[in-house]
Amino acid sequence: MSELEREVSAPGDGLDRLRIVATPFVPEVRLYLAEDAIVWWARMEAASGHALPAPYWASVWAGGQALARHLLDHPELVAGRRVLDLASGSGLVAIAAALAGASRVVANDIDPYAVAAVTLNARVNRVTVTATGEDLLDSDADDVDLLVAGDVFYDEELAERMLPFLRRAAARGSNVLVGDPGRGHLPRNRLDLVASYQVPTTEPAVDTPVRRVEVLRPR
Repeated sequence: MSELEREVSAPGDGLDRLRIVATPFVPEVRLYLAEDAIVWWARMEAASGHALPAPYWASVWAGGQALARHLLDHPELVAGRRVLDLASGSGLVAIAAALAGASRVVANDIDPYAVAAVTLNARVNRVTVTATGEDLLDSDADDVDLLVAGDVFYDEELAERMLPFLRRAAARGSNVLVGDPGRGHLPRNRLDLVASYQVPTTEPAVDTPVRRVEVLRPR
């Protein structure tokens, strides 16, 4: 049993616990999410005695919600295809791809807790998703028909590595889709708009109830 499995099976509730909830904009998918990710993070760091990566997987982000909604509403993009969900976090987009009929879904995230969360969340939704923890951004996306990435342009260093990877995948024949709510490092002039959604805000420290989120593809 993984550390995260022990965590979700432990008795108790409160702001520092994880619970299964329906995703607001994608109610077809249920996820283990933190009531308050910051409080949960503080408790886990105190228990472990060392710093842990920020638990991005314990919240549901606007870019991922829009991308998951897009896949479920357009299953022809997914059905029978091999899908890679990059920086998967909770696994929301990967699970949506599996529900939409993908032949194979791989969810990739470098945070070991996210890899464990994807495994748990896929089980909750009764779909098969392979979770991996390698850093793929210096590689080529081989054997992928559809590459999806939600909310990956929030950090300058990450953005500088992300766009070349996505463009390499597109050049090799993959359909590449990005979900983004207007992050500061989004290379907007290098992406084309596919769709936009008004997504309910569930992220920490965002003071608007709805955000416009775009689904884009590299030029």
